[in-house]
Order: sequence, then C-alpha cells, then structure tokens
Amino acid sequence: MGMSAGGGSGFTSDINVTPMVDIMLVLLIIFMVITPFLQQGVSVALPRDMNNPDEDPAIIKESSVVVAITENGDIYIGKKKVDKDTLKTEIDQKMATKSDAERIVYIRSDVNANYGAVVETINLIRDAGIDQIGLVADKRKGGSANPATGGPANPATTAPAPAS
Repeated sequence: MGMSAGGGSGFTSDINVTPMVDIMLVLLIIFMVITPFLQQGVSVALPRDMNNPDEDPAIIKESSVVVAITENGDIYIGKKKVDKDTLKTEIDQKMATKSDAERIVYIRSDVNANYGAVVETINLIRDAGIDQIGLVADKRKGGSANPATGGPANPATTAPAPAS
C-alpha cells in the first residue's frame, strides 16, 4: 500500500483486505477439518492401484445405496448393520422410489475381506433385482493391497504376491 506524504488534504479510500484474508483462512481451515467427517458409511480399507478407475459422481449423493463389507464379513448399508437374510428387503426398500437409471448399488469391500463373502453379497444384490453394481476402490496410489500377477496364460501366478 502506498502512503502519501505531504500536505494533501484529500481523503484516500483504500480497502483494508487483512480482515477478509483472516476470515478466508479460518473458513479454509474449517472446511479442511470438516471434510473427512462428511464421508458416510462404515470405514473399510479399500483396494488400491487399480488401472484407470472411472469415478462415478453419484456415489457421494445422500440417496445412493452403499453396501460395505468389513474384514469380519459384516455387511452394512450406510451405517446400519444388516444380516444377509434382510439385505434383499433393505435394498428393495431403498430402490422402491428410484428410476431404472438410478438403481445402482455400490460395494465398498475391505482389502482383507473374504472373497466368498463379497461374491455372496453381489449375488444377494442381484437376487434383489439390481443389475448395476459398482465396486468402490481408493484412487490414491500405493497401499497394502497386492496386485494380481500373471493371467490366463500363466495360471500358476494368478495369486497375489506374498506380502514382504
């Protein structure tokens, strides 16, 4: 800011932006602290290092149906724990008012969850009449999930590499 020296009798009007910067910094810190708490559902360790996962912006909506499978094999819809027997009825209730384009169920599975439990949950969701199922993964690089190696031509190496 410039300051005029001398005998000038005119008023100068400059905007003092320091209070505005202070308010903006406080708001930035508040949003940075609150944002992690806005994640809904049960916390699970997601698989990482997927090749080019496509992001679906509909997963963060309040009306989206997210089924979480924990390491113990427990199944949650949002934050509500459900049994395998009641999973179909819970999904039917949540999908009753949705159009065909919005009938998507997202599955968040822990890295250490039993593969059979995940497949069984997918089958239960399909039995409920849901054809669109999204698998949620963490887009950040690195992590504890080991990528599968090999392929159909080399079936002996299709198991994940042992953790070192």
